[in-house]
Amino acid sequence: MSALALRGPARIVVRQHRRALWITGALALTGIALMAVARWVLSDATDTFADTGCSVRHTVQGCGIAVRHVLSVELHFSRLLMYAGIAMLVLPAVIGLFVAGPLVGRELEDGTYRLSWSQSVTPTRWLTAKLAVPAVLTVAGVSVLSAVYAWAWSRGRGTNYATQWFEPEAYGAMGPAPVGYALLCLAVGALAGVLIRRTLPAMAVTAAAYVAAAVVMNSVRSGLWPMRTDTTALGTEFRYPSAASDVAVGWMTGDGTRLGDATCIEATDVNACMARHGATSQYLDYHPAAHFWPLQLVETGILLVVAAALVAVAFRVLRRRHG
Repeated sequence: MSALALRGPARIVVRQHRRALWITGALALTGIALMAVARWVLSDATDTFADTGCSVRHTVQGCGIAVRHVLSVELHFSRLLMYAGIAMLVLPAVIGLFVAGPLVGRELEDGTYRLSWSQSVTPTRWLTAKLAVPAVLTVAGVSVLSAVYAWAWSRGRGTNYATQWFEPEAYGAMGPAPVGYALLCLAVGALAGVLIRRTLPAMAVTAAAYVAAAVVMNSVRSGLWPMRTDTTALGTEFRYPSAASDVAVGWMTGDGTRLGDATCIEATDVNACMARHGATSQYLDYHPAAHFWPLQLVETGILLVVAAALVAVAFRVLRRRHG
């Protein structure tokens, strides 16, 4: 199907929902501007504090005001990142609700789709236009928002209230995963709208499906890429890897058998308890910061495959019902 064939239906979609698109664009630009200003304020505060020669960890007389000011700016910046990350987590659901409701479900429920289909627009072209417009805007818009968040987050890594890369609100706002979740919700919304053909039930199903998908992916994420394992002999200092997302920790016997971290949690003499179980070392399974991109790419790939499958089902259902 040529781009020219889609131009008319796509233009209609844009005109029908131009107010919502304008509002969404304005909100996105506001968020970007807010992040840029916050990053500038943080940079200015930390640079000014560095010039004072004061230290947060070793505060001396005369540095109290400067320390309190820089900590206050860092704390507010950290909170802004948290709220922005939560907004990015909610964004895919908003996209899915828009597709399931006003874009597809309402037209099928009210019967207004018949007007388009009576003007040489097939059901397949109609649904393609309905999905092409939000898909293009979603990929472009979410990619920009994700890049802006990552740019702001990188400035806050060295602060006293730094958000770690593996925290849900940061991980879900950076990299390609936000785009994957947004496209997944778009596909879920389209399928729900085509199957249910009623606005509110389709939106409810879309929201529930997104929550279920997010829960499932969070539970299996640690297994999407091989973890690293560090072992430390008993009696020596255990060094926790910097900026690592720990997955499992416990004890290990000489033959490699793993014991849970709660094995001797109630023992009065931990060393004696470890000796009885034959433990010789402590282990830690974790994902270092270098695993961010492999985890993101694998997760995004899964989301895109599922989204493509759901869109294919939506087209098949529409063709069976309306030819």
